[in-house]
Amino acid sequence: MDIILKYFPNLSEQQIEQFRKLGPLYQEWNQKINVVSRKDIDHIYEHHILHSTAIAKFIQFKDGSKILDLGTGGGLPGIPLAILFPDCHFTLIDGTGKKIMVVQEIANELGLKNVTAIQKRAEELKKKFDFVVCRAVASLDKLVMWSERLIDQRQRNAWPNGLITLKGGNIEEEIKSLPRKFYAEMEPVDQFFDDEYYHEKYLVYVQF
Repeated sequence: MDIILKYFPNLSEQQIEQFRKLGPLYQEWNQKINVVSRKDIDHIYEHHILHSTAIAKFIQFKDGSKILDLGTGGGLPGIPLAILFPDCHFTLIDGTGKKIMVVQEIANELGLKNVTAIQKRAEELKKKFDFVVCRAVASLDKLVMWSERLIDQRQRNAWPNGLITLKGGNIEEEIKSLPRKFYAEMEPVDQFFDDEYYHEKYLVYVQF
């Protein structure tokens, strides 16, 4: 928990309490349903919750923003972002019902009224969003294909609407493979967090 306060020192008492509960909730649920690698669950704050908040270092979502967490798994990055942006609405989707059940239970335990968890594939969604966010879900070309039609044309944030994804690997090659109509840029996560774990991890933004 201390590592969250190190990088986000201005949290409200409610946000601090929500983050304090979040790690133990993941540890408890992970014993029943595997939503985080079991060998890594002891590093839930350093490797998973903090990683999710890198998006908040890149962009401050304006109140009223609608964000889709595509392939949320156990609620990452959606739940940590929902804690940081209580006046934005987050829709978290995943194709696995058990994982969505965990997401809903954790959101309920934390009192997050700004989270909707749905068992659905991106292709089935009809709503529009300001941003699609995700973490280690698929190759960039697939994420762009799934996300493009879900992005609202009305703008309300400092960054134009689009996709924000947390990835590792050969990101430059993935960006080069995108059609030229898409503007994309990558940011190293270790510029936000001075932890060796984040070397060679990147945030990628694609504007639609």
